[in-house]
Amino acid sequence: MSLEIGSIVEGKVSKIMPFGAFVSLPGKKSGLVHISEVARDYVENIADHLKEGDEVKVKVVKIDDDGKISLSIKQALEPKKRTEKKQEERAPKGPIRPADIDWSTPSSADMSFEDKLSRFKQDADEKMQALKRSNDSKRSGGYRRGGGPY
Repeated sequence: MSLEIGSIVEGKVSKIMPFGAFVSLPGKKSGLVHISEVARDYVENIADHLKEGDEVKVKVVKIDDDGKISLSIKQALEPKKRTEKKQEERAPKGPIRPADIDWSTPSSADMSFEDKLSRFKQDADEKMQALKRSNDSKRSGGYRRGGGPY
């Protein structure tokens, strides 16, 4: 089987190095998966993600003139659906209580862009006012500009 740039093939991790992993490919060939191409997230220690003997799907990213093959596990993964990613980002940190939901306003899916922008500006103004009040109350906490108490 001839390897082509862009093709996705199965391979076996043959050696782990601090900078990446060597993968044995069909046709007695071998390529390198750089540590930055192992996972979608930051990889500090490659041994946390791969070990020798693991079967992996890799995408052929580059084939140099001298025969070196660059591979990517990250690019061989199924792309995340856009909606899944947004839902992960919005996922609440704790349980949702009915009191946490603002039932009086329509969901953002039902709003026009202008309505969303207006709502954003209103929320931002309210938060800025709250910050100003908080800072003003901290400033008048019993100290004068001279640095000492009254």
